[in-house]
This record gives sequence, structure tokens and C-alpha cells, in this order.
Amino acid sequence: MAQVNDIVRFLNQMGGGRITKIVDNMAYVEDEDGFEQPVLLRECVVVESAKPKPTAYDKPVMPLPSKEVIAEPAKPIAVEETEDGDTLNVVLAYEPREIKHLNTTTFDAYLVNDSNYYLYFVYMTKSDGDSEWVTRYHDIVEPNIQVHIEEFDRSLLSQMDRVAVQYVAFKQGKGFKLKNPALVEHRLDCTKFYKVHCFHDNEYFDTPVIALDIVKNDRPARMVVVDSADLERAMKEKRAQDRPQRQQVKKHDKTQKKGEIIECDLHINELLDTTAGLSNKDMLDVQLDEFRRVMDENRNRKGAKIVFIHGKGEGVLRKALLDELKRKYPRCEVQDASFREYGFGATLITVK
Repeated sequence: MAQVNDIVRFLNQMGGGRITKIVDNMAYVEDEDGFEQPVLLRECVVVESAKPKPTAYDKPVMPLPSKEVIAEPAKPIAVEETEDGDTLNVVLAYEPREIKHLNTTTFDAYLVNDSNYYLYFVYMTKSDGDSEWVTRYHDIVEPNIQVHIEEFDRSLLSQMDRVAVQYVAFKQGKGFKLKNPALVEHRLDCTKFYKVHCFHDNEYFDTPVIALDIVKNDRPARMVVVDSADLERAMKEKRAQDRPQRQQVKKHDKTQKKGEIIECDLHINELLDTTAGLSNKDMLDVQLDEFRRVMDENRNRKGAKIVFIHGKGEGVLRKALLDELKRKYPRCEVQDASFREYGFGATLITVK
């Protein structure tokens, strides 16, 4: 039975600390931050018993004088190497304590060192909203072994949008081939921790886990991680640089006269060589820029007829063109272009 000053862990929940007092069947447990929490006494598991108080009969024991002992340097532990162990294979894995109760279970994080090398490594996590990483564990791992990093519950998942492992490989007491130090970062889909089918069998574990390769056959995993804020900023800079050039190059390429009718094809593949990295809004902005350019060039040519070919689609571009006409070119007449020549996807504008 737990007593005052015992160090305890809670049986059915995370946490623990030192018992400060016991009232009836309740133990008051003080954690490392100084907060006191009442817990049923039967829910406390003793981790370390309190030291007994000295009595009047206890006499201090004086140590006997001894000669100074000079410690000898520790000898390296003999490592039993495997045949393929000079090739690095390192895995980061997450194993649920109770896979059938993913809503309440805790998880264990492991690092597997499948090699003949010692690894000094640092394990870090970061949420997408944070700019800095948090070190959660660092240690030296012996060859051909797995090390338990930590046990965590679901409350920590919000801090694990990204995980990273930085390592240095070496051997002790013998020569070895150099391995490049590396930093491997993974984006972790934390929703997988709620789905049984996302945990898979793995050669290093007896139960299903979520496993991430850190090193595979001497090659560090290189996961492309894109920060959404950096991507948006880069796209804005790219548009600012490219837009004047694009307008100059395309100024006369995609607009042609057919009799007295000016045709302008607004299909995005006619305006840009590639749409890689552009959102639907980005592409719509390009099409509207081309529309404004053609209209501004011809707004003083009374009676000029301009056909904008925009395609049928969902009507988003056509609606945007009509809104622009109402706001900036209210004196122009608008009607559907000839179905026989252009189908349903074209609009005829007459400059007044």
C-alpha cells in the first residue's frame, strides 16, 4: 500500500509524483511542477518507496579511510556484427499499446538501428504552426538494437505534424568506413493514429506499427516537405516577376483579326506554357489580365467586335468577364457569339 512521500504512477491515467498526504482513501499527489492532484489510493502504483525517517537508535556510520582509486578507462563492449550490418538501415516506428482501443491507448516511439554502427541521434518534433523544433530524445544507440524513445498519448499528436531524426554513425575500438551524417525530416499524418488499417506489420516488431524509414540501405530518406506559407510567398514573387513578361510575349500571339472581328482565346493552355504550381484562382487571374489587355487596346475603337473564347466549363470565367464589363466597360454590348462558329463557349462584345 502506498504511503506518504512514496513516488507513484497512476494506474489508469498518465502522470504521477510524490504523495504529500493521505486522507481516507484519497492520496494527494504532487507532480514535478508542484501541482497537487487527489487520486484514489488504489489507483497509485509505487515506483519508489519513501526513505524511512532516522530514529534515535540510528547511528551515523563513518566511512573507513581508503586509498585513492584511479578509475581505469572503460573498454569498448564487444559488438557482435552481422554480415550485412555495415549497411545502415534505421527506422522510426510508432506502436500502440492497445491497437483495438486507439481512442484511449497510449503509443510508444522506437528507433531501430539495424546496423553494425553506433548511432548518436537526436529525435525532434514540430507542429505546422511552430517555427522551431523541440528535442524529445537524444542518446547513443548500440548496433543491431532498438531503443524506446518515449510513451505518449493523443494530446501530443498536435505537436507531431513533422518529425525529424539527426544522426552520426561510428564504431568503437576498430576501423570502419565513414557514413555521412544526415538529417531526415518526415511529414507525419497524425490522423493515421486513429485508424487501425494504417498500422502495418513490420520485420522489427511483433505487432502492427506506423514505420518511417530514416535510412534505407545507406541512403537517408529524403521527404519533400513544403511549407504552405513559403509556397504562397514564392508563388506571389513568381507571378510578380513573370506577369509583365507574359503580357509582352503573348500580346499579339493569341489575338487575331478575322475580317472585322477580333478573336481572343482565353483557354489557359493558350496563354501559358505550363500551369504547374498554379491554383484555379491564379489561372483565372491570368485569363482576366488577358481580357483586360485586349479590352483596353480596343476600348476607343467604336464599333469594334471582339469574341472572347472561354469554353463552356462551369461558367466561372464567363461570369467573371461579365462582372468586369459591368464595372469597367459599361458602354459595351454583350451577347453570345455565333454558335455555328464558336459553339457555346464564346462571348461577343461590341465597343460603343
